[in-house]
Amino acid sequence: MSQQNNIQVLLICGGGGSEHDVSLRTADFIQRELAKAPDIQLTRVTMNDHGQLLDTDGTVRELRSDKLLYHATGSAQPVDYVIPAIHGYPGETGDLQSQLDILGLPYYGCGPEASKICFNKITTKLWLTALGIDNTPYQFLCANTAEETAKARDALRQWGAVFVKASNQGSSVGCYKVSDESSLNQALEEAFTLSPYVLVEKCLNVRELEVAAYNYQGALVITAPGEVCAPADTFYSYDEKYAEGSRALTHVVADGLSEGQLGWIHEAAKRAFVGLQLKDLSRIDFFLTDDGEIYLNEVNTFPGMTPISMFPKMLQNHGHDFCTYLTALIRAAV
Repeated sequence: MSQQNNIQVLLICGGGGSEHDVSLRTADFIQRELAKAPDIQLTRVTMNDHGQLLDTDGTVRELRSDKLLYHATGSAQPVDYVIPAIHGYPGETGDLQSQLDILGLPYYGCGPEASKICFNKITTKLWLTALGIDNTPYQFLCANTAEETAKARDALRQWGAVFVKASNQGSSVGCYKVSDESSLNQALEEAFTLSPYVLVEKCLNVRELEVAAYNYQGALVITAPGEVCAPADTFYSYDEKYAEGSRALTHVVADGLSEGQLGWIHEAAKRAFVGLQLKDLSRIDFFLTDDGEIYLNEVNTFPGMTPISMFPKMLQNHGHDFCTYLTALIRAAV
C-alpha cells in the first residue's frame, strides 16, 4: 500500500468513442461514492480519442510499468489500483485490461478475455450456446457480400421483423429494427461500417429483464430481475438508455414473474458469470417472450452507472451499499 496508508486509485474514463460522455457520467458516480472512503485517494484522468490520459487540468499523464503515473514535469505518483470506467472501446473490449495486466496493476471489472468475448455479440452467443443457455435465434454475417446478406433477407422473410446489430458495439450502438427489405439494406450498410461482423436477430415481443451480478464479500450475488419498459414505438436504444429526455421506464424489481421464471433467470445468470469467468460485476439482460420463453440477450461487463442506470439501483435494492462493495474489492486486490 502507498504512502500514508492510503490506497492510490486511478479512475480512467472517457475513451473518445461513441460512449465517451456516458463514461464520464459513470465516473462521476464512482467518484462520488469513493469520496466516502477515507483511505481511498482518487486520481481521475480522461482518455481522449488519441488514447492519451488527461488530468483535470488537461495535462497529459502517463502510466508506466513501475506503477507510477507520470506528469509532464517528470514528477510521478504511485498507483495501487485502477478503475477502467470506459464503456465501449478500449474499456469493455479487453484492450485496456490487457495493458493493465502487463503493468501488473489490479483493476475493477472483468479480465481481457471475458471482456472481449462479451463485447462481441456473436462470440457471446456462441459461448452461451456452449454453456447450455438459451439465446435469441439469429443469423451471423461475416461480410457485406451478396451471399451473406441473402441470409439476412431470408431471416426477414422467415421472421417478419429482425434486429440488425453491429457485433462489436455496446449500449445499442449500431442496432436497427427492420421490418422491410429496403430498410434492411440500409441497416446492413450502416452496421457493416461499424463492425466487420453483423448479427441478424429474430424480433420478438418481449419484456426486457436485467439482473446485477457481482462479487460481494467473497460470494457471487445475483439480484432479483429488474425491468426496462421502452416506449411501444421503439426499442431500448442508446438514446432511450442515456438521454435526459428518455421515455423508457425502469423498475428495480420486475412484477409478475413466477418462481420458475425467477429460478431460470438466476441459474442462467450464475452459469454465465461463472462459465465466462466474469469478475467483480456485470449486468446480464434477458428477454421474456409473450409465450413465456426466456432468452439471455446480453452480458455487459461494465454496465453504466448514470442516475438512471439499473446496475447500482439493483445493487442498492438488494441491500448493499455501493461504496462498501467497491472499497472491499479494492482493499482485497491491493
